[in-house]
Amino acid sequence: MNSHDAVDLLHRMIEIPSPSGREQDLADFLAGTMARLGMSSRIDEAGNAIGEIGTGQGPTIALIGHMDTVDDPITARRTESRLYGRGAVDAKGPLAAMIAAAVNAGPDFPGTLVVAGVVEEETPGSMGAMHVRRSWEPPDALVVGEPSGWNGIVLGYKGKLDIAYRVHRPATHPSNPVEKAVEAAAAFWTAAVAAAGPETSHAAFNVPGVTLCELVGDTVDARLELSYRTPPGFDSDALVRRLREVAGDGIIEVLNTVGAVRTVRNDPVVRALTAGIRRAGGTPQPKLKTATSDMNTLAEVWSIPMATYGPGDSSLDHSENEHIVIEEFLNAVEVYRVALGELSALPAAVEPAVA
Repeated sequence: MNSHDAVDLLHRMIEIPSPSGREQDLADFLAGTMARLGMSSRIDEAGNAIGEIGTGQGPTIALIGHMDTVDDPITARRTESRLYGRGAVDAKGPLAAMIAAAVNAGPDFPGTLVVAGVVEEETPGSMGAMHVRRSWEPPDALVVGEPSGWNGIVLGYKGKLDIAYRVHRPATHPSNPVEKAVEAAAAFWTAAVAAAGPETSHAAFNVPGVTLCELVGDTVDARLELSYRTPPGFDSDALVRRLREVAGDGIIEVLNTVGAVRTVRNDPVVRALTAGIRRAGGTPQPKLKTATSDMNTLAEVWSIPMATYGPGDSSLDHSENEHIVIEEFLNAVEVYRVALGELSALPAAVEPAVA
């Protein structure tokens, strides 16, 4: 696949709306495109689009990105240097670059390349990645496709704990000095921040951060949702127990939880991506992120070499100006190409890696 075709692939992907839960049109397009480009392809039970290529006589390398976007459309358009549209960065750019690199590796790749465009990464349940981890045997290495900047490599992500709180109070006049439901919810928010520990920040990787996502209610009924971003080693179970204590007669519900993940600089995938960035003329920049990705979900059950990589400026995720620089996208295709060559030397598992 030449550069022009790779850019056309990404442009077409951006033109196909695929908000979480409505990825079927894009999955159909990708399965058909991968088949046309020489990959064996299918759509699995979760709706993930899967493509495979290679001899099968060597390691299995998984390249996993997500097809879904937030449900906030932007008209796709192309200039000489940029592609605009929802998903250009998060994360159709990385996924298109993965497909292009796998196609270019071709059927003679000494192993198996498995590209997966998964569904619902933007939702708390990460349904596509959850299906992958349940139904696949672990591959020999994993690259997760998310925007890191074409010369950046993400070594780790914070974990996540999403909580809902509900409280009821008897109806009363607003001037009555008894606590109202919305007041109880506001007090719970203050206690919930304190329960995370003496220091919280979304700017630092090694301390928790907390966000009030929603607060609705009145004097009788109130509900709030909050989200913690948790560092490696954080005891989320202990935090939930503390929240139940400070909730009083309020009801606590755990909506979602996933642990933090962090790899090391001498991880084989990190080294392979580093080689690719240097070969393409860049200076590798290891990064730790305070958000989460499907790397968190898969690392909970797969103890294999892994890292996250992809073109795009992550500060543009979900923004009204989401776009990707075409030159950086093509640089990333080259980085993947070199990295796959490096990873082809890994020892292969005895059993096939993908069900």
